[in-house]
Amino acid sequence: MDGRRQLGLVASSSVEDYFNDVIKKHEFTRPEKEEDRIKHMQHVQAHVGPIFLTYPENKTIDALVEKHISTHTPIFDFAAEDDVQHSGWLVDKDEDIATIENIFATQVPYTYIADGHHRTASAAKVGKQLASKNTAHTGNEEYNFFLSVLFPANQLAIMDYNRAVKDLNGHTPDSFVQQLVAQFDVAKIDNGKPTALHQFGMYLEGQWYSLTAKPSIISSDPIGVLDVTILQDYVLKPLLGINDPRTDTRIDFIGGIRGMKALEERVDSGEMKVAFALYPVSLQQLIDIADSGNVMPPKSTWFEPKLRDGLFSHLF
Repeated sequence: MDGRRQLGLVASSSVEDYFNDVIKKHEFTRPEKEEDRIKHMQHVQAHVGPIFLTYPENKTIDALVEKHISTHTPIFDFAAEDDVQHSGWLVDKDEDIATIENIFATQVPYTYIADGHHRTASAAKVGKQLASKNTAHTGNEEYNFFLSVLFPANQLAIMDYNRAVKDLNGHTPDSFVQQLVAQFDVAKIDNGKPTALHQFGMYLEGQWYSLTAKPSIISSDPIGVLDVTILQDYVLKPLLGINDPRTDTRIDFIGGIRGMKALEERVDSGEMKVAFALYPVSLQQLIDIADSGNVMPPKSTWFEPKLRDGLFSHLF
């Protein structure tokens, strides 16, 4: 995608690893969204899309994977409708599989959920339910594992995940901008895409503004330092009344893959009153937060490209 390649391993990951935090999380999940996925998995008795996991760069794994694809023919190789190329190679020799398993067991202490927290939680709970109903449970049954694809962190790119709000919570456009001056350096600009951490783009009344957070509001805390937290704590909550972005219907989230034009269109149409463009979270920030046991604010990360649905299924 756009000249960038991600080369990963499609595999089965352990439900026990999820519950024991060998697979680390960085987001909360919502029960109603889990329930939808649980019902689907129970009905089809399968995982029909892989969880997107990442792990710190490992040169041994990289070399093994590169050698394999250079000496084998893909089992599929096609460009999807969005022009992203998808290629897959089969690893079916027992000794190759054992080598990969051993490297992960000895050199990769943790993997991290990049995308798919709800699907992972649902798969883990379905596995536990099936285990509790099976009087002959051994731990080796397929329901003890879920479908995943593991990409090294150095090959991934996180895109921005932007916000739009339906109203100004009683403020006029001018008074709203004046309120921001206390915490941000504010300037009118032509292009709202941020170019650095702690810089935001704001689209209001057909005009882009640059909002640069003042040093006094930048925290050293791993959560507080995130731009999504700064925006929430100093703009969305105190000025726009968005106390819980997970449940407030006045806010919407727009993936960075759609570009700045999508934010402009939502505001220019009258559907939204103001939009905010954020600088992407880094992979290291994601890993640091997961390692600390904390969670990110909702809708903090957007990964591209994603695997096409239907390429892989795991029957249990």
